[in-house]
Amino acid sequence: MSKEFTHLDEKGNPSMVDVSEKKITARMAHARSYVVLDETILASFEGQDIQTKKGPVFQTAILAGVMAAKKTWDLIPLCHPLALDSCKVNIKLNAKRIVQIDCIAKITSKTGVEMEALTGASVAALTIYDMCKAFSHNIVIKETKLIEKTGGKSDYKDA
Repeated sequence: MSKEFTHLDEKGNPSMVDVSEKKITARMAHARSYVVLDETILASFEGQDIQTKKGPVFQTAILAGVMAAKKTWDLIPLCHPLALDSCKVNIKLNAKRIVQIDCIAKITSKTGVEMEALTGASVAALTIYDMCKAFSHNIVIKETKLIEKTGGKSDYKDA
């Protein structure tokens, strides 16, 4: 079975997907990013956050992630403008001492919210980099990926 690129018209030009005939359904997307921090930075970890002169790192990254998810259509040319029903960003230091960022976006709409969740997780990771780079540039944004999506034609869950 051959898949088609949905963002190209019949002439091969970029085109926003026409969702006018799609059914409105409840949709959810969960994306995750990982950020590996240098031990110099981790030494500043207090309670549930890293404190810097710029402020609390995780709290700032949560706000940046939510703001980015809401602006995805402004950043990625062929994304539909969406009014999200919910967007939650959770950040924690996992058992391997790697920062784990989870962004979960929800909407009842004709189109999905994968790009919003991925954008939220990515911008939260970039914000952590920005706020911690004064300590060390030895920071790696390791990966950003879709963990799960529901609603629409098909569901997806990362294996």
